[in-house]
Amino acid sequence: MSEELSERSRLILQAIIEDYTSTGEPVGSRTLSRRIGINLSPASVRNVMADLEDLGYLFSPHTSAGRIPTDRGYRFYVASLLQVQQLSPEVREHLQQESNFRELDTEGLLREAGRILSAISNYTGLVMVPRFTSTVFRRIEFVRLAATRVLVVFITQTGIVQHKMVEVREPLTQGELDEVTNYLNQEFSGLSIQEVKSRIATEMAREQAQFDNLQGRALLLSSYVLQHDLGGQVFVEGASNIFEQPEFADLSTMKPL
Repeated sequence: MSEELSERSRLILQAIIEDYTSTGEPVGSRTLSRRIGINLSPASVRNVMADLEDLGYLFSPHTSAGRIPTDRGYRFYVASLLQVQQLSPEVREHLQQESNFRELDTEGLLREAGRILSAISNYTGLVMVPRFTSTVFRRIEFVRLAATRVLVVFITQTGIVQHKMVEVREPLTQGELDEVTNYLNQEFSGLSIQEVKSRIATEMAREQAQFDNLQGRALLLSSYVLQHDLGGQVFVEGASNIFEQPEFADLSTMKPL
């Protein structure tokens, strides 16, 4: 995708995206021709904008209006045009002062990371938990809370800890759960969660008579636990900063959000 745009087209697309994200208004050719670094007439700029629109990077909300970026335009900008700058000494110092996370659990850590991102950028901070199936299994623990209710604790190779409550069909003692814990940790440590799920499905598809009671309980309990992906949650901090953006000065735009 990056090879189909000339240097001139890249320059115009970058200018439109940066102007539009700053003002929230469609960007016209006359505005761009006055921009420092673009030594083109309004007519030349219009020709480039028309080409970018044909390629799907821009679109015009009205016939006589300027252009605004499409999703494809934004993605090209992030992948090929955006220059990541070094953090200033002031921001680095602020991060060091704010990043004392030793007393927080994983969820608290992620929420705090989102809060700091929001505070530094003055935008909304979004932090997404990785899909748990893509992480590598390190250890699992089972804690009996009631006869048929068990707390499951997952620990990944990167140190991420996930908790999940499951209801089991048959009552289990803590001793039985400890046996299941030891068996699963020996069999599956070092595999990705997706690989663990595949192994469990394969083993359970075989004749039940091939397994003793411990293996059967371990596989059945694991199938309950891994039925749903534990990851994918999104933590949002500083959501009110959205309304500071120019697009939402219009009440009709703000209300649907």
